[in-house]
Amino acid sequence: MTKALGMARNETSLSKQHMLRSELKASLLVYLRSHHADICRHWFDLIEPSVIVDGVLRLVVQEPVQLKYLQRCCLPQFAEAAQAVTGCLVVVRFVSPTEDQQLVASGRSLSAPGTAPDGGELPSWLDEQMVISPDYTFDSFVVGPGNQLAHAAAGAVVQQPGRAYSPFFIHGGVGLGKTHLLQSICQALLLENPEMRLCYISCNTFMDLFHESVKAGRMADFRNRFRTCDCLVIDDIHFLSKNEQTQEEFFHTFNALHQLGRQIVLSSDARPIDIPDLEERLVSRFAAGLVARVDKPCYETRVAIVKAKARLHQLDLPDDVPAYVASKIDSNIRELEGALTRIRGVAMANRAPITLELAKLALQDEPTRGSSSTITLHAINEVVARYYDVRLLEILSKRRTTSIARPRQVGMFLARKHTRFSLEEIGGYFGGRDHTTVMHAVQKITGLIATSEQLATDVTRIEQELERRG
Repeated sequence: MTKALGMARNETSLSKQHMLRSELKASLLVYLRSHHADICRHWFDLIEPSVIVDGVLRLVVQEPVQLKYLQRCCLPQFAEAAQAVTGCLVVVRFVSPTEDQQLVASGRSLSAPGTAPDGGELPSWLDEQMVISPDYTFDSFVVGPGNQLAHAAAGAVVQQPGRAYSPFFIHGGVGLGKTHLLQSICQALLLENPEMRLCYISCNTFMDLFHESVKAGRMADFRNRFRTCDCLVIDDIHFLSKNEQTQEEFFHTFNALHQLGRQIVLSSDARPIDIPDLEERLVSRFAAGLVARVDKPCYETRVAIVKAKARLHQLDLPDDVPAYVASKIDSNIRELEGALTRIRGVAMANRAPITLELAKLALQDEPTRGSSSTITLHAINEVVARYYDVRLLEILSKRRTTSIARPRQVGMFLARKHTRFSLEEIGGYFGGRDHTTVMHAVQKITGLIATSEQLATDVTRIEQELERRG
């Protein structure tokens, strides 16, 4: 009798568990379809929710290749969905059917921290990775005249890692697609070879880990991690100029990987030669590979970008709306995305379909393309640096020599005059300076223009060049 009652309870428990799994999967599907359509379309059918134990939701994936990809590239989106549908903080873990069965039998939620399912140590290159967005793929990258070379070279890197272009150095202003290309390379390489030891981190993370390793006496582990990977991808490498000791370490890391024929991909706000205080030997090595620039998107490319972003977010846009947005925003991709977000927000607030009239309402505070307020901080810095024949990032450095300080002051003056950024924002861009420094620069240049014919001519010529670029 007791045994029969126990069996009945067990069957009821299994029935409820199956029902909860079905409900959970249906809820996850609804959320992901609404918020992450690409993931839902390509990956959702591959997962099967298991159980939630100790705040950990296991999602079972049949194929090892797909499991590795989902773990590397889709974890944040599934975690967000799990927390949204359960209403509590949930950790998501992708597991194989075998691992899930072992965990169910043992009653544990995860393998022991720091170990793999078979009891071995996790490879160190899995730690401290930057998140790879599943939205950043070659398919979603809009190609135009300003990024054609960089896109083609990125594709070649995927086809022949370590042989086509290594190092591959991408440079350009903020919000122009450098990170998108880096992550497209990472995703394509991992899809082609999930076992690849790919390390994708920011330059700041590299420097932080270096200093922590020095303090902890773990430099052997640090070097083993970065000098044995198959592909090293570092974003914002220009920050390397901050520290000579870190440059020394990266120089040897670069050489070790290059001698082994491994792939190196780097991104920066400036060309290697324009990165201030970067050692000449690093400049020459960075420039020895393919250096590709990404520029501001042209009008046609901006229209295509708006349409692509609309498809990604499942927005139905009339043809005149992307054209209007592209005519209003000509600075970078992030601002195009911001404009589209504002339009979507206004449409939702008014419970109205997106039309040209609604888009104009949403963007009514946005300056018209071609007006002085569409000039960007990066464009000002670029033109000023070229005019005064100084390196682009020297203006952003801490150097106070007259040959650098005067161009910097001119740049701050023009930024205040031609953009809508606050004093604090301008100071932040120009090397993390405070608002009083910007205010002093504006007052200084304003006074000198009235008394110095040469400076007045300089500023006028720089403004003319900025208008031509616009």
